[in-house]
Amino acid sequence: MAGSVQIDKLLQTVISQRASDLHITSGQPPVLRAGGHMVRLETKSLEAEDCVGLMKSITPERNQQELQERGGTDFGFAFGELARFRVAVFKQRGHIGMVLRRIPNEFLTFEQLGLPTVVAELITRPRGLFLVTGPTGSGKTTSLASMINYLNNHVDHHIITLEDPIEYYHKHIKCTVNQREIGVDVPDFPEALRRALRMDPDIILVGEMRDLDTIQAAITAAETGHVVFGTLHTTGAQGTVNRIIDVFPTSQQEQIRTQLSTAIIGILSQALLARKPKGMVAAYEMLVVTSAIANLIRENKTYRINSSIQTGRKYGMQLLDDALFNLWKTGLCEERDVIVRSNGPGELRNKITLAKKGLLKEDEDEDGEEEE
Repeated sequence: MAGSVQIDKLLQTVISQRASDLHITSGQPPVLRAGGHMVRLETKSLEAEDCVGLMKSITPERNQQELQERGGTDFGFAFGELARFRVAVFKQRGHIGMVLRRIPNEFLTFEQLGLPTVVAELITRPRGLFLVTGPTGSGKTTSLASMINYLNNHVDHHIITLEDPIEYYHKHIKCTVNQREIGVDVPDFPEALRRALRMDPDIILVGEMRDLDTIQAAITAAETGHVVFGTLHTTGAQGTVNRIIDVFPTSQQEQIRTQLSTAIIGILSQALLARKPKGMVAAYEMLVVTSAIANLIRENKTYRINSSIQTGRKYGMQLLDDALFNLWKTGLCEERDVIVRSNGPGELRNKITLAKKGLLKEDEDEDGEEEE
């Protein structure tokens, strides 16, 4: 079958080029996203029927049905031992398009990812909610997979992951790891979370906390003695706390603030940037929930979280914009790339301008003590 031969070749190219994505659409050759850039392959332009052939060669029957009924579908598949791919199939102008995201088979260590060192201590606590946030494609899945892998190698726990779709596959090492796919193993996130609590878990990973039911269930699970990992598409720790509270009706917000202040242990917010000369590098914001920060959440003073992160360096905290500044300062990233990713572009631009003129005092990065 022509389709499968061709798709194998394309997937092989994705792996050998270490590309993150493969884009298939009619009217142009296949395109790779590599090092943040879209690169057209030097092959023939794809016709509509080429796209249908490529789609059919990898798409399961039930997903082809969903594509017909709803105009789009997502699934994951393994490409031999080399990699897994997460696939989004969709219609555009009545034709088939596809994007395949490469999920590497090897797990990266915290050091390789440059994760803040405090992460290892936070995730080995007996209970609490740990959030990983950032825009789509900022590497949240990779960071979480690395954390689950770390736990799997260091503690003997029962880990349940709820994913849509499953991306990284985890073997049972020290932990028993059960991975449930939404839409295949269980209908939706709230249902999956409710069931998970009856399965004697120590750790639960919730792929996406996108609605009130899921967020409520995740907070409750964290309060009742489980470590819960969740992801949100928010940027920055301060914005994440506000976003969670805003999902609830006004009448419940005060109670949620109180619950959240005791449940949440940390928020890791990340951005992915092009690295010079090639490759990608992540910048992280790390909020560690100390008693002082728990008070800010409870008392609705979240606007003070950023300054508390700045003064909380001794607890392992850092602001995203400081991490971005350091990527520029150490020559790893271009100035425009760090400014685009920042939470306060104006301030970061000023800081870089001062640094270029040599007007930045050395201690501007080192702030005073934490205020209680």
